[in-house]
Amino acid sequence: MTAPCPGAFSPDPARSWPSDRAAPASGSGDGFGFGSGDGFGFGSEPDFGYGPEPGVGSASGSGFGFESGFGSGSGVGSEPGSEFGSDRRTGRSAGPVVTELRLSAFAAHRGTVVPLAPLTLLAGPSGSGASSVLRAYEALSRLGAGASLGEVFPDPAGCVPEGAAADRQGRRGFRIGCTADGPAGPVRLELAIQAEPTLRIVGERLTRAGETLLSTALRDPGRPTLQAAWHTADELPVTREQLPDDRLGTALLPLRVAGRTPGQLQVLAAAEQMVVALRPAFVCEPRPHRMRTPVPPGEGRLRRDCGNLAAVLHAACNGYGRRHARLVALAKAGSARPVTGIGVERLADGLVRAVVARGDGGGTPLERLGDGELRYLALAVALLMGPGTGPADVESEVPSALQTLTLLADGLDRDLDGQQTRELLTAAASAAAAGRVRLLGTVTEAGAARARRTAGAAVVDLGP
Repeated sequence: MTAPCPGAFSPDPARSWPSDRAAPASGSGDGFGFGSGDGFGFGSEPDFGYGPEPGVGSASGSGFGFESGFGSGSGVGSEPGSEFGSDRRTGRSAGPVVTELRLSAFAAHRGTVVPLAPLTLLAGPSGSGASSVLRAYEALSRLGAGASLGEVFPDPAGCVPEGAAADRQGRRGFRIGCTADGPAGPVRLELAIQAEPTLRIVGERLTRAGETLLSTALRDPGRPTLQAAWHTADELPVTREQLPDDRLGTALLPLRVAGRTPGQLQVLAAAEQMVVALRPAFVCEPRPHRMRTPVPPGEGRLRRDCGNLAAVLHAACNGYGRRHARLVALAKAGSARPVTGIGVERLADGLVRAVVARGDGGGTPLERLGDGELRYLALAVALLMGPGTGPADVESEVPSALQTLTLLADGLDRDLDGQQTRELLTAAASAAAAGRVRLLGTVTEAGAARARRTAGAAVVDLGP
């Protein structure tokens, strides 16, 4: 086997970090092909070179390809002591949840592991990569929902760590992964993606308690397929098949595995838990200038930019009585002026706009509110009502009662004053404690200080 290139990136799992900072994963190796492994599943080729990383040693992973063997001892340890468990720990979560995100080599991150509590806020100086953590989570969520690599990564080169050197064949890439906790216990997913010269998955591994359940590897660069193998535990202990190199293999397993043997049932349980945990995610990026324009009624699902907030409120008037009351109370708590209600009025041209009632017979249309008020109101709606109802919800084969929505909010406290930030964090902590929603967001230094004083909030410092 060819030795790794000098300076190839190899995160050291034994490196210690302060308890409130993102820390490398524990265990004897991440089993991702570093050190003695064969890298991203390129046969005898080493992993992508990422240049020297001061203070980071080499790991003793056993390789990424499925030929490294099924069963325990593959370099991925179990996580029975996960700090932030799901329903097994709290009894609250509606279904499986993502409890850890790993950015082994992604954008500004090398060997970063982020534990995810029901309410997690990322803090750090500009350039520390907080937004990249949300990008990685969104990418995994969309892949889990069946999206292709091209849809998820329109600019894959931007995901490659800066200064990453290409291997001998001119290939560069990135690596991300996560852990989903639920009835099947902690399940780990590791994903290696080639960004250059062509975008493709080159390796994937799904493990539980140190046992490899699914492993894929690129064996023939000239074909758009991966060699996959999954646990069977029958007369034929391993099933081998070809999978496409532009889709997440874990999401395809329910269509490929019959579920006739105990081993197949284990694979299905782990894959379904991972997919159900990843899929219900909503990215909320309120754009105040888009929220000021009246919109046509009838659209009940909140857009990413919240530009159709008035239409969502219009559709929700008859179906969210108690949540609407909580929304009014939250709007009142975060406003310097009196708030007695939030309604929607239809204009002469048939469009609708939201209006904040003031109690004196008048109201303030949405377009007259400031940027901070608009962002606060949009985030409150997303937090209390979720993305709303729409075709995407109707088409889901997983009942909503078995899903826990994860709200992704980059710049959660942007344009908000101190009172608005406190009220929003308190409401988020309450919703998370009730198991209705989980939140992963980025905050400023001031927002992080307030979050540390909020019961139920966990702050992850991505600073140096």
